[in-house]
Amino acid sequence: MTEIRNYTMNFGPQHPAAHGVLRVIMEMDGEVISRCDPHIGLLHRATEKLAESKPFNQSIGYMDRLDYVSMMCNEHAFVLAIEKMLGAEPPIRAQYIRVMFDEITRILNHCLWLGAHALDIGAMTVFLYCFREREDLMDCYEAASGARMHATYYRPGGVYRDLPGAMPQYRGDTKKMRERNLGRQGSLLDFIEAFTERFPACVDEYETLLSDNRIWKQRTVGIGVVAPERALALGFSGPMLRGSGVEWDLRRKQPYAVYPELEFDIPVGVNGDSYDRYLVRVEEMRQSNRIIRQCVEWLRANPGPVMSDDGKLAPPPRERMKGDMESLIHHFKLFTEGYSVPAGEAYAAVEHPKGEFGIYLVSDGANKPYRCKIRAPGFPHLAALNEMTQGHMLADMVAIIGSQDIVFGEIDR
Repeated sequence: MTEIRNYTMNFGPQHPAAHGVLRVIMEMDGEVISRCDPHIGLLHRATEKLAESKPFNQSIGYMDRLDYVSMMCNEHAFVLAIEKMLGAEPPIRAQYIRVMFDEITRILNHCLWLGAHALDIGAMTVFLYCFREREDLMDCYEAASGARMHATYYRPGGVYRDLPGAMPQYRGDTKKMRERNLGRQGSLLDFIEAFTERFPACVDEYETLLSDNRIWKQRTVGIGVVAPERALALGFSGPMLRGSGVEWDLRRKQPYAVYPELEFDIPVGVNGDSYDRYLVRVEEMRQSNRIIRQCVEWLRANPGPVMSDDGKLAPPPRERMKGDMESLIHHFKLFTEGYSVPAGEAYAAVEHPKGEFGIYLVSDGANKPYRCKIRAPGFPHLAALNEMTQGHMLADMVAIIGSQDIVFGEIDR
């Protein structure tokens, strides 16, 4: 009989199940992982240093590119930190729009996570179902900001512009195009409301395919278990922490924007395994849908400004800028030089789809940050990979990384 040999193996750097540039060096005892060492930094883009070399308002676009699946949530933390330092309060309508897009972003994130995680473990159909819903929400991003991914829609003092009164239409007069345009006859709010009405049935479809699937449960139940005490000690947040049974959600515990006005539940796991983390995220999609519906109702009933009237933060209206030299100069100087922020420091965090995403800014009174530090939610989760995988099989590494919902843009920064 052949003796079991010990190996040192590379998982990555470009592994299809790593969803980014990750190198994990694994020490294997046969097919069992005895130790693993994740190497970070292979995707390093110096985001924090770049933010320190540019005016505050020119770094919003960098935030989109950190976790490129949760774009507007990243922006939200950054603009909250700037507003905290400036003492600026965005209009209430802008806050509702931000919360609505935060939750749209949460569904976008969880749909990609669920489809990719299922694909990694061997379930192919869910990936196609999840992307069907993502397409509709990407259209909402595009209608509001003009971009499908990197929106740069949130601004200190509010949002770039109000929600459009019409949805973009597919071109062409064929029967297929007319059918595709049926749900696009009204405003963006009409389109989002129609989405929220059909989305719960879509989540039911995902659960029909997975939740009681024998193979899915064999691959996830009891895999990567983290006890609540260890989850807290390791710095977990978001679904990773709630999956371990700790009811911690910044939207409730350290509320921001208009979350205190909204009704939603915080799903919590029991066993702290990959299956519980899956169930938590699936229920989060339902709760996000509930929040979006409340925001749509409020936004319909309450028109108003979406940007602060502080001329230091907001550009002049476009029609005035086109005909008035002072307004043109104001516009030019705002977008090239930005504005000076009082000396001091601020930390702002949001309940990002992956956990606590925080921005720590230090200002010395100039128009650019003296120091910018990003608290990436995935960093402590990846740091726990060794503890989570010890004693598991090689194939379980894929399930555990998948259940962490890792994106390396924010981890490597």
